[in-house]
Amino acid sequence: MHAPSNSQERRLRPALLARRAAAKAARPTLALLTALVASSCAGAGGVATPVSAQESHPYLYVASQDEVTVSVIDMATNELVTTVDLKELGYSPTAKAHHTAVEPDGSFWYVSLIADGRVLKFDRQNNLVGEASFETPGMLSLDPSSNLLYVGRSMAAVNPPQRVGMIDRTSMTLEEVDVFFPRPHALTVDPTNGRFFSASLGQNSVAYGATGEEEVDLLPIDGMMNHMLVQFAVSPDGRRMVAGGQMTGDLLVFDLTSGTPSVIESMDVGGQPWHPVFSRDGSEVWIPNQAANTVTVIDADSWTILDVIEHPALVEPHGSAISPDGRTVYVSSRNVAGTYQSTTGADRPGTVVVIDRESREVLKVIEVGQYAAGMSAQSLAGGDR
Repeated sequence: MHAPSNSQERRLRPALLARRAAAKAARPTLALLTALVASSCAGAGGVATPVSAQESHPYLYVASQDEVTVSVIDMATNELVTTVDLKELGYSPTAKAHHTAVEPDGSFWYVSLIADGRVLKFDRQNNLVGEASFETPGMLSLDPSSNLLYVGRSMAAVNPPQRVGMIDRTSMTLEEVDVFFPRPHALTVDPTNGRFFSASLGQNSVAYGATGEEEVDLLPIDGMMNHMLVQFAVSPDGRRMVAGGQMTGDLLVFDLTSGTPSVIESMDVGGQPWHPVFSRDGSEVWIPNQAANTVTVIDADSWTILDVIEHPALVEPHGSAISPDGRTVYVSSRNVAGTYQSTTGADRPGTVVVIDRESREVLKVIEVGQYAAGMSAQSLAGGDR
């Protein structure tokens, strides 16, 4: 199924231009942005804690949705470097910080605020340097091959616009791309093949198109039950993509080697598979099982389950990331009900569980803000997938 034809596109153009004009008018004024940056640079409450001592280390950025903070973790030492409190920059206590993205070289990072309708840009020193307006932003995916950052809609949005955002990371100007299905959520960029992918929570459909372009194709997914695909991950070589279904518990495997992607495997991993990640060598997929309090490790050649990891700090596991050297896996957990008891007396802390990829042993538990959600790892190798 294809997007509108050229004639249809011409008829849609006035409406598209009107939407862009409205979006530009809604962006923050320069004066407001300058005030926000000044507030950030003031360093109140540890927001702009200097990180020069670890300037060469790769960082992991973890969004805590209920606390509206972002935890910055040094992946060389597995230590919490600082916590950026977005409320101290004027964002609301219910802004819902959901997902992050980071430049491959670590020069800038980004976070989506669901309820405040913003995507924020920070520099390495955690100074706010830009923002874009977008209704109920959710997943973020950075294209290391271009200057684009893609943004989807939050699960919390019942009936959001049927469009994803395309942000110029230098100017933070935003355009929207029609995907022609309800509730676009799962989102990723495949830099190897120069495409982006978005999936609907409302029906078994995936939209895909060339990065930087507005035309998309639609791929229908077979199945009597709606999978509700939560999030994608693309293999380092760009040959495969996976996505987990919240409702079915299935992990779908897509072949990306031709112009038209196709589903080639479907395996039951159960427990609401959430944000998957490929190992750096592409041989494994690690996927948190949000409802099962486990992490499933999958062989990406035979598509069989290698291991299922359990730990007391894996409570409603949500996001995942891999260190640049490929040796360490990080999994965030929401811990909304407080099942995991803090070692410091914190109330219902989110956690980041640090796992040795080879031995599967938990190396450390890092406590972060409440409802630890999406995370992203700086990649010295050219972009986190």
